[in-house]
Formats: sequence, C-alpha cells, structure tokens
Amino acid sequence: MSNKYDVIVIGAGNGGLAAAAECARAGLKTLLLERHNLPGGSASSFVRGRFEFEPSLHELCGVGTPEKPENVAAEVFNALGAEVEWRSHNSTYRLIVPASDDDPEGFVGENGVRVKVDASMPVGFEAFARKLDSIVPGSYEPAMKAFSLSASMFEAFDMIGSGKINPFKLLGQYGDVFKMASHTVKECLDELGMPEKAQGIFTAYWCYMGAPPMRFDFLYYMAMMHGYVKGGASMPHLRSHEMSCAIDKVIRDNGGEIRYNAEVTKVLVENGKPCGVVINGKTEAYGRYFICNTHPRFALPDFFEPGQAPADAEKKVCGRPVAASLITVYLGMNRSREELGFHDYSIFISPSTDSDEQFHLTQGKINSDYVIINCMNEAVPDCSPEGTSILFLTSICYGDVMQGVQPQDYKKLKTKVADDMITRCEKALGLSLKPYIEEIEIALPPTFSRYLNTPNGSPYGYQLDLWDSMLPRTIQYAKDQPFDNFLFCGASQERGDGYGSAYFTGQKAAGIVIKKFTEGK
Repeated sequence: MSNKYDVIVIGAGNGGLAAAAECARAGLKTLLLERHNLPGGSASSFVRGRFEFEPSLHELCGVGTPEKPENVAAEVFNALGAEVEWRSHNSTYRLIVPASDDDPEGFVGENGVRVKVDASMPVGFEAFARKLDSIVPGSYEPAMKAFSLSASMFEAFDMIGSGKINPFKLLGQYGDVFKMASHTVKECLDELGMPEKAQGIFTAYWCYMGAPPMRFDFLYYMAMMHGYVKGGASMPHLRSHEMSCAIDKVIRDNGGEIRYNAEVTKVLVENGKPCGVVINGKTEAYGRYFICNTHPRFALPDFFEPGQAPADAEKKVCGRPVAASLITVYLGMNRSREELGFHDYSIFISPSTDSDEQFHLTQGKINSDYVIINCMNEAVPDCSPEGTSILFLTSICYGDVMQGVQPQDYKKLKTKVADDMITRCEKALGLSLKPYIEEIEIALPPTFSRYLNTPNGSPYGYQLDLWDSMLPRTIQYAKDQPFDNFLFCGASQERGDGYGSAYFTGQKAAGIVIKKFTEGK
C-alpha cells in the first residue's frame, strides 16, 4: 500500500463517505481512514438477540420515488451510483399532548386516552394544511403560504446555483423569500397569521434539528418541512448500513482505499500546513488535502500539537455551543406492531403544545416527559422476524446531563430513564409495552460520546441559532476552516444534523478539494 495520497479523509461517517466517494470518482488518489471496524458512524446497525437495531436513523426525507427522486436520492446516491433499496411510508408524524382529567382543553382521543392534541399529519401540502385546519380552524391559508414560500425558496436557490443570476428578477420574483431569511420560524408563522396551537403542531419537527421556533430560522426549517410533507419519509430496506456499504463500494470501485480499525492519532504539519497523518500511533500516510469528519472540538486538540492550529480556529471550535444529545431506548418486541396497536411510524409525545416550551424542558437534565417513539415495522415491515416488531424511544437533552452521576449509579440511572420513557409512552398511547419486551438496549449520552467521539455524545454538531444557521455558516465556511488544505464536513458544518445534511457537506468539501486540485493549487 502506498503512503502518499492526493486526499486523506478522516472518519467514515456519512460526510466522510460522501467526500471520499466524490474524490475517488474525480480520479484523486483517495484514502479513507476510520477508527471503527465498519463504515457509517451513526449510519450502521447493531444486533441484540434476533433483532437488528438502528443506532440513530429513524427516517430520511428527500428520497422521493424511483420515478421522481428527491435531492438526497438524486444528488447523492444516484449521482454517486450507490444502489440502495428504499422503503417509504405515506405519513409525516403524529403529535400527542396528554391532558389531565381536570384539564379544560382535554378530550378523549384514541384508545380512551385523554389528550389536548392528537394530530396525525398526512403527506401532501394540501392534505397537511386541510388536516391542520380541521384541528385548529384558520390554519389552512397560513400553512399553504408557508409551503408556497418553501417552494419559492428552492426555485430561488436553483437560480442562484445555475450561475445565471438576474438580480432584478431574483429580488422581484422571490422578494418574500429573502425577507424571511433573517427571521425565526415563530416570527414568520406569526406574520402569516397561523394560530398558536397550530404552530405547535406545524413545528413538531424542531427536534430533528435541535433548535426551537424562537431560535431557528424560518427558511431552513421550511426546507426540512417541505421535504417531509412533499414526499414523506424513507428508510433503506437493509438498515442505514445499506447506505454506508453502498458508498463504500463506490469508493473502492473508483480506486479509493479504505482502512478500518485505523484511528488517526496525529496530523503531521510542515511549513505551517498539514502534510500527513499518523495512524494508530505508528503508521504514517501523507496527503496534499485533508477532509475531516471528526467533530472540530475534538479534532483540533487531539490531532495537532499546541500552537500548530491557528489560534482563531481553536477559539471558534470552543466558543460555539454544542447542540443536543440523545437518549435512546431500543426495544425488540415479541409482538407484531398490529398486535401492539401501532398504526403510526413517528409519534411525538410532548407535555406541551408549545414547541419552545418543549425545548425549554430539555435543558440541562434528562427529561422523559418529551419522547419520540418510532415503529420501524411501519416503514419496513420485514425489519424483524415474523410476529415481532422494533420500537425506538428517543428523548433529547442539552448540556452535560451526566455531571455528578457516579459510575456505580450509571446502570441504575439507565434503567430508571428507560422505565420512565416506556411508561410515558404506554400512558400517552393507551397501550401495553413492558410485558412484550424481548430485547432492550439503552443508550445515554456517554454511549453516543464513546461511539461518535463528539462532545456530550451530540450527533447534532453545534447548536443551530438564528445568528448561526445554514446561511451564515455557508457564507463563513471558508473562514471557519483551520487550513486551506484541511476542511471539515459532517453535522458540525453548515447544515447541522441529519444524514442527508452530512452527505451534502461531504460533497461540498470534496468539491472544493477537486476544484483546487484541477486548478493546480
């Protein structure tokens, strides 16, 4: 094996895989290094008993259909030639807000459970808006206006991306889009006249990006919302590991080299720029360009000697707040979803109809009152043995929620958290789950931190905020990189969390490297 490469990619997470595939397809001599023994990072799977679980992916928007592929399928997998068999489901989410017996807003919903809200939202802009209006009258027009703005946003971005920009036409035709660019979800929905209760339903996806309506920019939220409502969500038939293996194959088929069980322990620097890496503390490999899928907050101090990385780069990676961490309970059930009573894929169970309040409740503590429950068999019926089903229970939290927890108390804490989350779901859904659990695995932030090598185990990168969202991050991208030949990709970059987002950041970094290479820089 050679030890000299055009580009070395550190980390075979989603961003790193996409970056290595693009570089290899462009003819660059590419080396991908991964400290684990398999690709994908979060996009992998693990087995307990007779069940195969997803570490994190519960659904993916932007896939579409084979006849009409959306951006993730068309621009990533189809463009790379990576073959994935997709499974889709024709719904978005169900939001349940339980109510006490004396709550005047409460009513009896499904299975005899008293609730404030029980909203199962369909796919399709028209259908979604009409369902929202049936729950909260006066919501139809504001919802349709929001979807119209998101459609216009994509058209405007296509015009900008084409390079054929007529500024007068751009601002004249898409002026409303650019007016929204500096405003929060909350501000824009208020301006569109959407009732408060409807906003709580409309913004239920805030948790997928970890930023609440009061702090998240409207256009980025609508880009995600547009994808889910337009085409629903999809899953790879053979788990997300199918996606990772498909891109792994693309890299190898195009002459790229991949080494697993190969941890980068140091970046070599010469004349003030990275020139190589040390693998597993002993083997050296040299490169002209580097793309890093490791979280910047860990990468700079771990890979570089003090003073090697620019001082302002170190300030940037340490000065931005880390985003949400996850708590996930994986359940292998010895009953089918039909026998358990599941008819939805994604269910958000919240103590409040206010999305900003939901965010507030997750701050600085492990809170089991806010739970997302996914039934994988609804999307992939044969994902578990016949007569069984797979459930994921997920909650989010912010900050170092494990501070003060002693090692001897960790197992007890995990058990209590899981029990509380399961109980919460049973009460909200009016279903019985505990008697039918065959396999259970519990992951708290330390689990994700150990596996993902991120601060607090966060898969979300840095906290998205109005001042630090996709648009400002995109503008600032080049200045945020520590060296002109060392670029970051993944959830820590402009798009934040999400498999599709990570793939796009990997492609972007690769595109910059390829362009520099072809220009002889």
